[in-house]
Amino acid sequence: DNIKCELSRNEFEHIYEETLGSLCENLEILLESHPEIKGCDISYGDGVLTMSLGAHGTYVINRQTPNKQIWLSSPLSGPKRYDFNNSLNTWIYKHDNESIHSLLQKELSEIFKDNVDLSKCSYFAVKQ
Repeated sequence: DNIKCELSRNEFEHIYEETLGSLCENLEILLESHPEIKGCDISYGDGVLTMSLGAHGTYVINRQTPNKQIWLSSPLSGPKRYDFNNSLNTWIYKHDNESIHSLLQKELSEIFKDNVDLSKCSYFAVKQ
């Protein structure tokens, strides 16, 4: 049941950059469409995506290159480590098999009180 990441370092870097770049773009659109959430800010640089949601807390997503993982820190669910699953073509948290996009959709839908859709993101997949 252990999801092995069969990516080379270059593949990992490429998939990671594409995942976070598209996530950042989609989250920027989300923040712009919800001016009622005060103190929002998003930044992406040096492989770290930080999204501040004012009183709702801050999400931090960064790469862990030696392990070929994405690490997520969520103000709602705490820290999680995601491995790339080649067969599902997405990032999966191996303890519950949920994708990073699925978790973010669920949590951000709660925070924004709106149906958040991240399906336009690269490497998007939801739990079956």
